[in-house]
Amino acid sequence: MSYKLRQLASLAFNVNAFFPPHGRVGVPAFFAGWMTNELTPQLMTITAADTAQHLIRRKATLSDLALAATNLTLMSLLVGRSQRTAAQSEESLLASLGPNYRQGLGEAASDTPLPLSKLARPFAVIDADVDRIRDVEYNGPGMRGRLDVFRPTCEVSGAPVLLQVHGGAWIMGRKEEQGLMLINKMVGLGWVCVSINYRLAPKHPFPAQIIDVKKAIAWVRDNIAQYGGDASHLVITGGSAGGHLASLAALSPNDPAYQPGFEDADTSVDACVPFYGVFDLANKSQHVAAKAMRDTWLAPRVFGKPFAGNEAEFEKASPLCRLDEIDPELIPDFYVLHGDNDTLVDVNQARSFVARLREVSQAMVSYTELRGAQHAFELFTSLRSHQVIASVARWLEWQRLHGSSAGTRRTKSA
Repeated sequence: MSYKLRQLASLAFNVNAFFPPHGRVGVPAFFAGWMTNELTPQLMTITAADTAQHLIRRKATLSDLALAATNLTLMSLLVGRSQRTAAQSEESLLASLGPNYRQGLGEAASDTPLPLSKLARPFAVIDADVDRIRDVEYNGPGMRGRLDVFRPTCEVSGAPVLLQVHGGAWIMGRKEEQGLMLINKMVGLGWVCVSINYRLAPKHPFPAQIIDVKKAIAWVRDNIAQYGGDASHLVITGGSAGGHLASLAALSPNDPAYQPGFEDADTSVDACVPFYGVFDLANKSQHVAAKAMRDTWLAPRVFGKPFAGNEAEFEKASPLCRLDEIDPELIPDFYVLHGDNDTLVDVNQARSFVARLREVSQAMVSYTELRGAQHAFELFTSLRSHQVIASVARWLEWQRLHGSSAGTRRTKSA
């Protein structure tokens, strides 16, 4: 590919990062925008080096250099937008937690700059001081019924627990692939973290996925003490489909329909942190994107049945609909995060969910809408993801110290 074509391709990627198309081209727009948004410094370096080489060889024309200058300008704007993530997330936390919320948070309160070593190796996200116990069985002998436990390398006991649920459109994904930056951060703050596999559609239609998540919660309550955790403070998180499953689990504590054979298990949680989650499976909000997801993906691939005639099942599986049914006292604290340029899960799902959550919940509700962020913005180290994870860590530590108690919820949901 010639230098000019490389610059034209880069220009297309950069424009897509600012103005991604939605609808049928949302998937390719996601991949292009995701990498451009989160790897901008690295791409700037490559573009500058490529241009310098052509200048030295005297092969770059004025039009070529104009393209390169345009690309470097757009990338600089993308970097600036990513760097403003800290201010956006801080604004939302100040609004929901109060102006002095950082007091007493210890190490989590500090704004640690992103080390250049991590920016140079964005996909190497597991720290050396994290002890990882792999493939613990929680739901049968197969790999879909296993989980990993992460804990500090030093001996711990009574640590708060974070349960990570991977995404992947309910049909793919593994526990090793997602949530690792947050796990890394929270283990560093003394938490014990658990990342789970679960059965996948279409081989295992919904509700197999939420049943497995609830089995994992029950396993944590029964077993995490031997790994140094204390299940009396348990938070659930996940991204995309994992954000849906985490939110649904948080809003269906001890629901026997999703706990066949373990109906008496306590599956309540203290808080939920969904990243770019799916909240409206039944299209209660009447958004075009939610309807398209329901009819073209959820019904044929995840549920294995049409929406018409099965409305109750879709509504039962929808966190947004659950808010109309649940006792407000049973709703745990929530911190919802979503990018406004998400082309896979439209941001209107998060907006509708948070608006209704704030209407009915008696617990803490925080929401950060990240300007310019695509789907999956925190899967590897970037300027944006570093700041997002720091924000979530502060929220989790604040919630552990000051958040609404789960005692009442557990008593009422038993």
